[in-house]
Amino acid sequence: MTTTQQQWHQRFSDLVAGNHSPTGDPVDAGARLVVSDPDGTEVFRAALARHYRYEDDGNQVIWIRPLVGGQDTGSGYLFNLGLARRRSLSVASADLVDDRVEMELTTGQKARIEPADGPELEQLTRWDDFTNRLTPEEDAALGRLDADSWHGRYA
Repeated sequence: MTTTQQQWHQRFSDLVAGNHSPTGDPVDAGARLVVSDPDGTEVFRAALARHYRYEDDGNQVIWIRPLVGGQDTGSGYLFNLGLARRRSLSVASADLVDDRVEMELTTGQKARIEPADGPELEQLTRWDDFTNRLTPEEDAALGRLDADSWHGRYA
């Protein structure tokens, strides 16, 4: 792995984990994903769950979990884990730009991983509260990012 790869991998990891919090508490920070088409049009934006997985098989693939599909049920905010499923980013190249990681994807799109704020940080806070409801086994299964569907509770 080159020094540049190590740097952006580390920054990516720190963003997802919330290791950039101004208060020192990682739950006060997190990451968001912004994807744009080659013409610059934004096509997707979402907070990212606090886990990821690099797949190192000669291609640069990162498995992530964008936080979509949640709703307030009156007894707390719940996520449909069938909708908030893992996604892959197939990275052609990546670099650090200021405090974010900018990636050229193999699809021709661009992805940006940056500090979450506003609605995405609120969504991440809801996710953190939601995951407190999960059993250790459910939490571990989500963190592995090795399945395309969810067959447990909250599906």
